[in-house]
Amino acid sequence: MKTKVYFSRTITAEKGLELYKMMGKDLPGKVAIKVHSGEPGNQNFLKPELWKSVIDEVGGTVVECNTAYAGARNEAKEHLEVAKEHGFTSFADVDIMDADGEFKIPVNHGKHLKYDLLGTHFNNYDAFVNLAHGKGHIMGGFGANLKNQSIGFASRNGKAYIHSCGQTEDPDACWQAEYEQIDFIESMAEAATAVADYLKAQNKPIVYITVMNALSVDCDCSSEQGDPVMGDLGIVASLDPVANDQAFIDLI
Repeated sequence: MKTKVYFSRTITAEKGLELYKMMGKDLPGKVAIKVHSGEPGNQNFLKPELWKSVIDEVGGTVVECNTAYAGARNEAKEHLEVAKEHGFTSFADVDIMDADGEFKIPVNHGKHLKYDLLGTHFNNYDAFVNLAHGKGHIMGGFGANLKNQSIGFASRNGKAYIHSCGQTEDPDACWQAEYEQIDFIESMAEAATAVADYLKAQNKPIVYITVMNALSVDCDCSSEQGDPVMGDLGIVASLDPVANDQAFIDLI
């Protein structure tokens, strides 16, 4: 059976909430909303006003994890300051999930990764919204939910482990690791699958929403992100991250 992907050409907070409700998935208990908080100087990160309605609907907490690269978001205290500057704390509580450490989850049948590393606060939540900004990435190409579920959910050391394709957890050493681009893409897929398997085993639901606006070839992690390279496409929502990302790529 084919997975349903809900789509709107209109990009508004109201439409985002409408698509969320159309998925018909109940999110019980404490809900985490995984977004990209945007590196300082970045211009295209997903603005909080667009998802305020979804946050209010589920009573969610915005969650992030520290970056592997050096910058203003690789330590929890500074990362929270960036989230405040970018307007996230004005709409919701913000939790840096690896502020107090990390833990391992298994990667089943991994080609590159033996495990994935998540922030310990991940286990504080009963349900998740993977709210991604559709965009490019210098290493991974265009994408959204799968990147947000792999690199995005990973702790700082976990990001280094994925970026090095399983060669090191050291954020300083991972950038010297040698591999082919396909190895990195496969490593992201393995980490995203590990998160999906972990949530399924714990019977914790997750839904996927991608806002496809301000489409740059550069990631929101770039402080020198270029201007958008195409017009806004809309919003897609699904219970399947692969289907949702594929819909994004098809629209491009």
